[in-house]
Amino acid sequence: MSSENWVRLPVIDFSKQDLKPGTPEWDVLKVQVREALAEYGCFEASTDRLKEVGKPIIGALEEIFDLPLETKKLCVSEKNRFIGYYAPKAPMAESFAIDNVDEENNIQQSLTNILWPQGNPSFSKSQVCFAELALGLEKTIRAMILESFGLDDNYVKEHMDLTKYSVRLMKYEAQTQSNDDPLLVAHYDSNLLTLLYQNEVNGLEIQNNGEWIKVKFSPHSFIVMIGETLSALLNGRLPSVLHCVMNVENNKTRYSTGFFSCLKGGFKVKVPEEVVDEQHPLLFKPFDYDEFHACFISNVNPLGQAFRNLKTYCGV
Repeated sequence: MSSENWVRLPVIDFSKQDLKPGTPEWDVLKVQVREALAEYGCFEASTDRLKEVGKPIIGALEEIFDLPLETKKLCVSEKNRFIGYYAPKAPMAESFAIDNVDEENNIQQSLTNILWPQGNPSFSKSQVCFAELALGLEKTIRAMILESFGLDDNYVKEHMDLTKYSVRLMKYEAQTQSNDDPLLVAHYDSNLLTLLYQNEVNGLEIQNNGEWIKVKFSPHSFIVMIGETLSALLNGRLPSVLHCVMNVENNKTRYSTGFFSCLKGGFKVKVPEEVVDEQHPLLFKPFDYDEFHACFISNVNPLGQAFRNLKTYCGV
């Protein structure tokens, strides 16, 4: 890691309103999405909407992490350390996570009402705007991916209906000394798709063809990354991406927020027959996402070595 190589990922523009399946505009973007994910496992999704809401989103991140520690700890979850406020032992990183952000008023109930009993409408508005923007974009991109593999409208609709969504707000503290240790260890996301937005401070690195490269992206873009679950659902035909966060810009604090889609638990995820053939034999057995995620969390490697749990968990 700590690569000297910088890369600008493929940039795909989603600024056009009301993209519809079957239109020329949709089909052009669908091809671009498939090609970018096949090459990198991720790409940059630009949208004019971020010009309107980007600054308030970052301002809200600064506001919530500036709260006193005792206030932030009011959001600690005793049942799940990956929900609510989380401060690792290392002092350079902390986060807040919210589940079910597509449900009405859940952001306000899970964060705003707890941290600001007197209310904080501007904070709630910024987070709701982010979640709504990311949700619409994520559904569009995922539908394009599934459609590109020949999966029909009924499959896509059922797939969307079985999805839940979460948001994680993150702060990586400025460091005064150069350090090759990652602020966030190398890992694959376990979910379907991740949409990442950040302030102007870079630090994201991805591995491509065995080489670590630093990622730059504009303030009006998301980085879209494919996770383990969607990669498995597509029988490994699109790769999930190994990534980490490094301290590459000294004396600057990095704020980012991630939007995550994942399948609901309680049923088996099965690779559809459309993505299995002689050239692409079946790689994964059916699995329950919640059971897999529990295994994923319990086996997080404290030393930060790269791991890919789904092949071990349910590989054929």
